[in-house]
Amino acid sequence: MIKKLEASNHAQPFRGPFTITRIQPGEILGDETEDTAFGPLAIIDHAVMKKGLTIKMHEHVNDEILSYISSGVTHHKDSAGFEAPIARGKLMMMNAGESFWHEEKVKEDEVEMLQIFVRPSETNLPPKIQFHDKPTKNQDWYVMVGPVGSHAPLSVRQNVFILDAHPKIGEALEIPTYDGFAPFLYVMNGEIRIQNLTVGKQEAVTDLVNPLPPLVANEDTTLVLFFVNLEATMSMDGTISGLKK
Repeated sequence: MIKKLEASNHAQPFRGPFTITRIQPGEILGDETEDTAFGPLAIIDHAVMKKGLTIKMHEHVNDEILSYISSGVTHHKDSAGFEAPIARGKLMMMNAGESFWHEEKVKEDEVEMLQIFVRPSETNLPPKIQFHDKPTKNQDWYVMVGPVGSHAPLSVRQNVFILDAHPKIGEALEIPTYDGFAPFLYVMNGEIRIQNLTVGKQEAVTDLVNPLPPLVANEDTTLVLFFVNLEATMSMDGTISGLKK
């Protein structure tokens, strides 16, 4: 049975020059869990950052964080000595481990992005940072992130895969399956139809029993698709990923 997470469910812990809509993916399960995470997929922060914003240097511990930008450019600086502009098509994975510090600045146009927080499999792993350049207009699925040892270009220290796709209006798209992993399909921008459901911006669907059926894009759409091992061992000590209700 397909379950849908409505956009009206989400809180906004920050508003103003830095506005965050916080998606707690476990809420799609309703009363089946007391956790707000979907297995180790802890939080999706859908952020809008205004020109001139600086998020000062701050620490993360035991968070695995994917930065996924839809529009605009952030200027990243971190405790590993990296400084780089991050824009659409340039992915950044911060595997914070025992400690990682970073700062972000928006010098030009407004930025819309996702910061995706995954709970690592263990506490206090060594920190590292990864970057990857990907296509920006892929209409079919592109595997961005996968567990260590997978063929994904970015690795996360957890049993989670993250894909994206940008179907055009009217296009039908099959949804893949990963054996032993539950899907969580998030609409970053646009709108899709899946069976008899319309799923719009900041909404999501899952099915814990059957594969998700094909979707049709009602407009040009950006989709982020997660496959999660719901039974994975995970650390609950993350700065953000460890948050509960």
